[in-house]
Amino acid sequence: MTTLYGSPRTSAGRCVWTMEESGIKYDLKSVDMRNKEHKSPEFLKLNPNGKVPALTDGDVILFESMAINFYLAETYKKELLGVTPGGRGSVHQWSFWAAAELQPILIDIFIQKVFVPEANRDLSLIENRLNQLPALFQILDTALINKKYLIGDQFTLADINTASVAMIAIPAGFDLKPYVHIQRWMELISERPAYQKYMELRK
Repeated sequence: MTTLYGSPRTSAGRCVWTMEESGIKYDLKSVDMRNKEHKSPEFLKLNPNGKVPALTDGDVILFESMAINFYLAETYKKELLGVTPGGRGSVHQWSFWAAAELQPILIDIFIQKVFVPEANRDLSLIENRLNQLPALFQILDTALINKKYLIGDQFTLADINTASVAMIAIPAGFDLKPYVHIQRWMELISERPAYQKYMELRK
């Protein structure tokens, strides 16, 4: 049985989405962060970083959500990896770009706006990070011109991994309306049954 540890409202969510796209049976186990379950000896055997998500699949134990997604696609739905060498390279490119370039900035803003009391927020940090976002979202918006998905007409892991990061902009309070190609792409993705199931599990 494939078992994922973590809430769909965390970075584990992109793994839930990938499992839904792959059509596999899986068990989703919550991890009680408030009671430090993610720091328990049992959980640290799965993820020594003491973070979610973690995945077990037979003898396979993995952490890091993007790595988990590549494993799931390789094992259960190879089409998500792209069907040509160039396509597979682009899937890696956008996944790494989202994780390395876009996510750290969005997470900084998200933490300040959602978890830090208003009186204690670092306004200079928020402003600095917000000023970095337009250039990054313009890169993504330009990449989607005349394309259905990031890798042309084929929905791939590039869309899951990148969209799951880009969507953090909404609770972070960054306006995506000027980016018409991103808006169209997100609307198209939102029609996918696997995405809708993932969003239901977030409630």
